[in-house]
Amino acid sequence: MAIELRTVTIKPRRQAYDHLVRRFGDKPASRYQEASYDIQAAENLHYKPTWDPGQDLYDTKITKIIMQDWYALKDPRQFYYNTYTLTRARQQETAEANFNFVESRGLADMLPDALRDVALNVLVPLRHAAWGANQSNTFICGYGYGTTLTQACMYHAMDNLGIAQYLSRLGLLLGDIDALNAGKEAWLNGAAWQPLRRYVEDCLVLRDPIELFVAQNLALDGLLYPLVYECIVDRHLSAKGGSAVAMLCQFMNDWFDETRKWVDAVLKTAASESEHNRDTLAQWARHWIDRAIAAVSPIVEQALGADTGKVVQEYVAALHARIQKNGIPL
Repeated sequence: MAIELRTVTIKPRRQAYDHLVRRFGDKPASRYQEASYDIQAAENLHYKPTWDPGQDLYDTKITKIIMQDWYALKDPRQFYYNTYTLTRARQQETAEANFNFVESRGLADMLPDALRDVALNVLVPLRHAAWGANQSNTFICGYGYGTTLTQACMYHAMDNLGIAQYLSRLGLLLGDIDALNAGKEAWLNGAAWQPLRRYVEDCLVLRDPIELFVAQNLALDGLLYPLVYECIVDRHLSAKGGSAVAMLCQFMNDWFDETRKWVDAVLKTAASESEHNRDTLAQWARHWIDRAIAAVSPIVEQALGADTGKVVQEYVAALHARIQKNGIPL
């Protein structure tokens, strides 16, 4: 008996969902497009918010930024649930391997006491700041508009929760439960931490989701992550024999390099929309960067001492250049 194998091409009756065809044309849509575009709840919401009857449940007027199409604020990483979780799972495996390597070889015990103290004093209280970033990005997700923006903010929120957990594990590895208690006490009562705590708590009561995006993801993270994880951890501590701490913080560096591209893409698109947007973003950036400098400097001083002012200004200049490259004049 002979068997003949043939390839049969079946033409689909439609290339994509109607709303994607209207936006992108009659062609196959990517998974990111299917999971992200034109799925924002916009009508038939049934009721006004009881806490603010003058506002719609999902209201673009809650922010000063004006966009003709909020879906223009897309994620260049094209993260939707599947790609996001797969990416973070791979990074989680690397982070677990780093923690296991440091712990199994006793590298934490080999740290000089002075370096251990700097690592604990600077890093452990930051888990509370990461929790604040989680809350801020959750707010942006809840009150922002357009799924391309809001879903990315929710992923960002969960990333910050993960960072808080990594910092907790670092504290337990280097100093046991006493390190976590000391970090909480420093966050609540330490003089060096009160400007940052005030910054985080002020972000928690911001009502404009895009201003909060600027305050948290651009101004604060744009200074905090390079200064702490690139400068203090990778340069200062590693040069003195604290490379084990750098291994424990690898995720934070990789994560910031990745998410910075998304933050820049959002701001560049919003700024290019209109002069009004550009001026508003510039005003917010100037205000919150000035506050971020005052909030972060006392923390950096715990590690760098007299060199703090010069180093902070170097990173502030880099942040200014990054912002102006995105079309926001400072």
